[in-house]
Amino acid sequence: MKKFFRIAAPVLVLAAGIGIVQILIAAKPEPEKKDDEARPISLYVDEVKSEQVTISVHTQGEVRPKTEIDLIPQVSGRIVAMSESFNEGAEFTPDSMLLKIEDTEYRVAVIRAEAQVAEAQTALERQQATAKLKEEEWRDGRKGQEPTPFSLNLTQVAEAEAKLLAARADLSEARLDLERTEIKVPFFGRVRERYAGIGQYVSAGSKVGRVFSIDTAEVRLPLTDGQLVELNLPLGYRAEDLLDAPQVSFRSALGNRDFFWQGRIVRVDAAINQDTRLIYATAEVVDPYGLGATGGMPLAVGMFVSAEIEGISELPAYVIPRLALRNQDTVYVINAENRLEIRTVKVLSTSEEQVMVTSGVSTGEQVVTSTLPNAVDGMDVEPVFRKTSG
Repeated sequence: MKKFFRIAAPVLVLAAGIGIVQILIAAKPEPEKKDDEARPISLYVDEVKSEQVTISVHTQGEVRPKTEIDLIPQVSGRIVAMSESFNEGAEFTPDSMLLKIEDTEYRVAVIRAEAQVAEAQTALERQQATAKLKEEEWRDGRKGQEPTPFSLNLTQVAEAEAKLLAARADLSEARLDLERTEIKVPFFGRVRERYAGIGQYVSAGSKVGRVFSIDTAEVRLPLTDGQLVELNLPLGYRAEDLLDAPQVSFRSALGNRDFFWQGRIVRVDAAINQDTRLIYATAEVVDPYGLGATGGMPLAVGMFVSAEIEGISELPAYVIPRLALRNQDTVYVINAENRLEIRTVKVLSTSEEQVMVTSGVSTGEQVVTSTLPNAVDGMDVEPVFRKTSG
């Protein structure tokens, strides 16, 4: 019996301890439960404004010369002189000599043509004198019949006059060929490429270089049909007055600087490009290497530029900050009950600072400008207006 109590006593003590702990746990009062309400998210907002805006369209294009030609000699010969202006990139003035073809044989041709003119002139005078004598002989002879033109030497006079005209034409052609030994261009320009050098023999009709004018530069700007409508420009548009034409601002980054130039839309193609379905407008910049240059930087041929075309007429639009636009056509609006509304807007135009839309919002409404990754339509929010400095 003693042995039994020695074994059972620890078990009983352990069981009693467990029971006491359970009684204490059961007697402990339960903690009070608090129902915490979710705090609304604070979001920066801005007010929708209504304005009459002039739409600007953004596009891009490559600068090209308004006039660009191949230099092709009209006479053959060896090049004996070349101007320093006839180097790639060099500038030249109107009617300045770019290169000279040997003119010895052309000078000889002029001398021969002059001699033929003198000979034909003498022959004409001889025939005219003969005609005068025959007329006097016929009158003194008092013949009863009318004389023929041949008998009065009038036919011979007409032939001599025709030969004189032909000789003078040959002289004009010879002098023209002599002038053509000096190759000139009738505009201010620059040399794009040169294909010939001093001492080289060139044939009439062969290319010796390529030049372009610098009085006006052109930029072909691709537009969608929607952009064309926004600018209120019809197909086949032609600017009657350059000052009334739509203005274009060009921009290009060179190095770490942005350069800007001003131009005007002078015409719009009358047909839609079949491959791209785009319409091309042509802008002009006057004197791109001189007065049209900005900060000493010309609007050089071959340069790729961004373009902003200024619209002609004003349109009603709602203006919101650029930060308020999400996914190209979505904005978050906080309604009068401080609940979030996700809306789709029709974008009219965008810039770095603001967006102009025609529908989806109303004047005075609050649009969210804060970042909101998990937006839910109808969620509770708290609008906060940004403090402006000053």
